[in-house]
Amino acid sequence: MSPVWRALARSACRHGFSVRYYRALRLLYQLAIARGDGLGPKMLSRLSAIRVLVLDDWGTAPLGSSGGRDILEIIDDHSQLPSTIIASQLPVEDWHASIIGPRVANAVLYRLVHNSHRIR
Repeated sequence: MSPVWRALARSACRHGFSVRYYRALRLLYQLAIARGDGLGPKMLSRLSAIRVLVLDDWGTAPLGSSGGRDILEIIDDHSQLPSTIIASQLPVEDWHASIIGPRVANAVLYRLVHNSHRIR
């Protein structure tokens, strides 16, 4: 995690917010396992309760159709009140191409980009 994201997450913790850090692909892997065990809705519910969700290594590998839909669910649950921090070495302009399925990519990016603050 870069120093900027670490500082934001620590500040949120100091102010009493719940914070959870995930590498993006590992989170999707854990969600796939939870779904297989019948615990997918419970995991999604726990994720939506986290006030500051940090997703690191965004775009390091293309998201397939199921990964894209899972990210959409997570981001959609997190797009209203809680905060989501995305850490990526991939420029935002290239995020669309990293999500297989243009409709899902559009939906994810709409939720992420329109109300975001970018720190380079």
